[in-house]
Amino acid sequence: MFHLKRNLPSWERAVRLCLGVIAALGAFYFLPAGTLRMLGFGTAGMLAATAIVGFCPACAMLGRKAADPAR
Repeated sequence: MFHLKRNLPSWERAVRLCLGVIAALGAFYFLPAGTLRMLGFGTAGMLAATAIVGFCPACAMLGRKAADPAR
């Protein structure tokens, strides 16, 4: 299995998880069924997945360093 070095601090992981839940609820209640709703769920899923894993590929491509384990 991959070993991904965490590049998200704990506070940002919590924010991403909350935003993922809000995006999923927003997609379910406010977007019409179909492609747009699936895109909303995909966005919510990616936010939640990066929060749970602690690694964001986009942040890594932009050069963000590993999160400080002491904090």
